[in-house]
Amino acid sequence: MRTPSWVLALATALAACGGSGGGAPSAPPIAPAIVTQPASASAMIGQVASFTVVASGTAPLGYQWHKGGQDIAGATAANYGTPPLAAADDGASFTVTVSNAAGTVTSNAASLSVTASVALVDVLTYHNDSARTAQNLAEVILTPAAVAGARFGLLRVLPVDGLVDAQPLVVSRLAVGGTSRNVVFVATEHASVYAFDADDGTALLHVSLLGGGEMTSDNRGCGQVTPEIGITATPVIDRSAGPHGTLYAVAMSRDAAGNYYQRVHALDLVTLAEQAGSPVPVQASYPGSGANNANGRVIFDAARYKERAGLLLAGGTLLTAWASHCDIGPYTGWIIGYDPLTLSMTQVLNVVPNGSDGAIWQSGGAMAADGQGSFYALVGNGTFDTTLDAGGLPVNRDYGNAFVKVTTANPMQVVDYFTMQNAVSESAADVDLGSGAPMLLPDLTDAGGSVRHLAVGAGKDGHLYVVNRDNLGKFSASANGVWQDLAGALPGGVWSAPAYFNGSVYYADVNGTLKAFAISQAKLGAAPASQSAATFAYPGASPAVSANGASGGIIWAVESATGQTAVLHAFDAANLGHELYNSNAAAAGADHFGTGNKFITPTIANGKVFVGTPVGVAVFGLKP
Repeated sequence: MRTPSWVLALATALAACGGSGGGAPSAPPIAPAIVTQPASASAMIGQVASFTVVASGTAPLGYQWHKGGQDIAGATAANYGTPPLAAADDGASFTVTVSNAAGTVTSNAASLSVTASVALVDVLTYHNDSARTAQNLAEVILTPAAVAGARFGLLRVLPVDGLVDAQPLVVSRLAVGGTSRNVVFVATEHASVYAFDADDGTALLHVSLLGGGEMTSDNRGCGQVTPEIGITATPVIDRSAGPHGTLYAVAMSRDAAGNYYQRVHALDLVTLAEQAGSPVPVQASYPGSGANNANGRVIFDAARYKERAGLLLAGGTLLTAWASHCDIGPYTGWIIGYDPLTLSMTQVLNVVPNGSDGAIWQSGGAMAADGQGSFYALVGNGTFDTTLDAGGLPVNRDYGNAFVKVTTANPMQVVDYFTMQNAVSESAADVDLGSGAPMLLPDLTDAGGSVRHLAVGAGKDGHLYVVNRDNLGKFSASANGVWQDLAGALPGGVWSAPAYFNGSVYYADVNGTLKAFAISQAKLGAAPASQSAATFAYPGASPAVSANGASGGIIWAVESATGQTAVLHAFDAANLGHELYNSNAAAAGADHFGTGNKFITPTIANGKVFVGTPVGVAVFGLKP
C-alpha cells in the first residue's frame, strides 16, 4: 500500500523540527492502530450500508476506504456510507487504511450482504399487469417519507438513440454476463432495444431491430409519432419463454425502394438475440368489404399502420392491436395474434371489416385481459352499424367508437360491446373512446351483496364510463346502457390510461387535475374524492402506483407536454392535494430531466422510478 503524500510531507516537517533549539526533543509520533474493526453489514437492494472504524495513534489520522482492494473516491473519513445498493454488490469486501506521520495500518475486511427481504419486483408489461391497474404493491424503499425527503431526486439519464414512447420494463435478478442484476429494458423509435443495470445505470446490451439495409419509417405525414417510427408500443416480457425469458416487440421499418415493414420480434432476455423463428412480418387479411379490400377481403398494409397500443400476452397468445397514422385512410381496426413460441400467426380479427377507420391506439395504453378468456379494447372513431341483429350486435360487425370484449378462443371474435347513444355523431366529429385505454377493476360487491366484474374507460367526450364486464351494455339510440355513466367527470377529455389503488380510480384529463374517484358498493363517486393542485396539459397523464400492500400509496404522474420541460410528480394516494415530490422544485434545476414526451407512463420498481424522454430514460431514486 503506498504511503499517502500528505503523510510523507508531515514526516519531513516533523523531522526538521525535532532536535533544533536547546529544548528537549518532542515525543515520537505513535503509529495508527485499529481499535474497533469495521463490522460486516447487511442491507436490502436500494438501501445504503454503513461502515465505521475506530483507530488510535497520533493525530491527525487520515482514512481511505477500499472496495475489493480499490480506493473509493471521496471515502476519506472514519465512517463510510455506500450508494444505494444493487444485487451485484452482494459479497463485496470493504477495508480502510488509516495513516499518520508514523505509518499506516489496514483494517480487516468487512463483508457486505445485499438481501431482498421482500420479493424484488418485475414490471413485464404495460401498467404492471394485464388488468392495467399500474400498481406496484411491493415497494418498500420509496415510502412517502423517503420520496418527500431531501435524498430523493434525479440520479441519471440513460442515453439511447431515439424517442422512448414505450414504457420501460424491469426484470429483477437476471443473470447478464454471469452477474445477477436488476435490468431495465428500453425500446426506442430508432428501432432499438437496450438493457441497462437498473441500479447503477451500466449499459449492458443494445440491439437494432432493423432489417439489413433498412431504416426506420418516416412519420407517414402524421405528427403523432415523429420524426421516425421504430418501436412505439410497449413490449411484453415472458420470463418463462425460451432458455432465459423472452421480450416481444414490434418494429416498423422501410427500405430504400420505399417498401414498409412491420415485424414481430422475440428477443432472448439475456443476450437480446433473436429467438428461433424471429422475426416474422405482419401480414393479414380478413373477410369483408371495408377499406382497402380486394376479392372480398380487407388487406393489412404495413405502410398504413403503427403498433401503438402495448402488447398483450393472454390466453396463450401474443396479441397486437393496430393504429392508423392520424386519420389517413384507407385503414380499419386490426387485432392480430401470434403463438409466443413459434411466432406463427394464429388469430386475426378486424373490428370494422365492412366499414372504415376504427383504429386501436389508446394513447399507448394496452388492451386489458380478465384471465377468463377475454380481453378488452377501446376502438377509435369509425363505422358503427346502428342496425343490430337479434343478439344486439352490429349487423355488419363494425365496432367503430366502441368498448369491445373479445374472446381469445379461436376464432377470435367480439362477444360483447358498449357504445354511446350518439356514437355515430361522435365518430363524425372525431370525439371517440379510442384516445383512452381500458382498465379492469377487482371484484366489487354492490349494495345488494352481488359481486360485480367491472371495467372503466374514457375518451374525448368528457364522460367516465363504468361497464359491467358480464354485460357491457351494447347500443341503444335512447340511452347509454352501462353500469355507470359519469357525464362531465373528465371535462378535458382523456388521452391517457387510468390507474387503480385501494378502492380508488385515478384519471388525469387534458388541462385538468389528477383526480381520485372513490369506489363504494361497486359505484364510483360522481365527484373526485381528492385532486391535485397541479394541472396537466395535453395529453394529460397516465399515472402509476407504488405502495407497500395497502399502505404508503404514492401516485406518480408526468407532465409531458411536447417541447416543454417535463415534470415528475409524486402525490399521496390518500390525498392528491398533498404533493410529495415535484422535479421542478429541486434547487438550481438539479432534477430537470429534459423535455416532455407525450403518452409516457412512469415505471416504479425496487426503489427507482424510470421515465421515458425524447433522448433516454430518466432514473429517480434515493441519492447517497
